Amino acid sequence: MDYQTLTSEITNGVAVITLNRPALMNALNTTMRLEITKAIKAAEAEARCIVLTGAGKSFCSGQDLSDGGSAATLNLEATLRDEYVPMLKAIFDCRVPTICAVNGPAAGAGANLALAADVVVASQDAFFLQAFTRIGLIPDAGGTYWLPRQIGSARAMGAALFADKISAKQAAEWGMIYEAIPMIDFEAHWRARAESLAAGPTETYRHLKTALRSSFENTLDEQLALEANLQGKCGVTHDFIEGVTAFLQKRPAIFKGK
Repeated sequence: MDYQTLTSEITNGVAVITLNRPALMNALNTTMRLEITKAIKAAEAEARCIVLTGAGKSFCSGQDLSDGGSAATLNLEATLRDEYVPMLKAIFDCRVPTICAVNGPAAGAGANLALAADVVVASQDAFFLQAFTRIGLIPDAGGTYWLPRQIGSARAMGAALFADKISAKQAAEWGMIYEAIPMIDFEAHWRARAESLAAGPTETYRHLKTALRSSFENTLDEQLALEANLQGKCGVTHDFIEGVTAFLQKRPAIFKGK
């Protein structure tokens, strides 16, 4: 499939989707949001891990404010409902593991786009910026959902109110992202992470995501019941049988993702 604002390629079970408007710091316009949604859904059907990253020096600077007319004519509610929600849900609900490889600055909706992924790996050159209040807006694109869950209410409130730059190192220390890697090692590192997940037990990963996410709403009894149910599903997969067999035979498991 041909895209105007991004590239997508699948190798060895890993789909790499690269935001490709580097001259505009990969700012999100209507076309890019639609294409991200399509690319994620297409990759989900073929790959066993999906990576989202950016071309050039930036990951994503957020909403392209020149897209769709002047500030006075922008219908932000409709844009979020009709364009951002499908894009974010495609990433969050993806049946295979998703990694956001944040290669540079991630600001506004670009920061929150990154946080929609299962795992965020950032270059130490990157930073995260909830820039919304600088132009009279509140965090959107899931920011008010991801941030309190990942870094707690106090830090989420401060990051949003002050619109401070949060370095990748600090983001990792706070628990906003998984890890911050020196730029010289960054691409090799995230590719190794992705290849590891692509060779793993894909169905198990899907159930794992369901279990962890449900824990925020469940009581202990509900969570224990969910664990039992999902573990039962894992226990009838090919990959569970292969994992146990490989363990007993003292060899690496060869998972098929089913």
